[in-house]
Amino acid sequence: MKRYKTILYITVGLLCSHLVGCASRMIEVRPGSVNVNLQNSNNVSSCKSMGKVTVSVMAEFGFYTRSADDVEANLLQMARNSAVDSGADTVVKEDMTEYGRRVFALYKCQR
Repeated sequence: MKRYKTILYITVGLLCSHLVGCASRMIEVRPGSVNVNLQNSNNVSSCKSMGKVTVSVMAEFGFYTRSADDVEANLLQMARNSAVDSGADTVVKEDMTEYGRRVFALYKCQR
C-alpha cells in the first residue's frame, strides 16, 4: 500500500509541474500586443489615460509556486492584450495586490 501512495504522490507532483509549466504558454499573444510599450509613470505625462486594468494569472498550484519572472511575464502579456482591446499603446505597472495579480494603467501615447 505504501508503494502505491508513493507512486500516486509522484504522479500528482509531475502532473502539477506539467500544468504549471504550461501556464506560460497558455497566455494568448493577441495581434498588436507586441507593439504595446511598458513605461514607468514618469514617461506618460503627455499621454491620454485609457483607464486601468487588473490582471491575474495562476501563481501557485497546490504546493508549487511559480517563479516571479514567469508570473510577471504573464501579467505583462495579459496587460498588453488588454491594452490592445481598449485602444491603448502603453502600459504602466502599478500595485501588485497579491502574488499573481497586478494593476496596470493604460495609456494612448502615440497619436
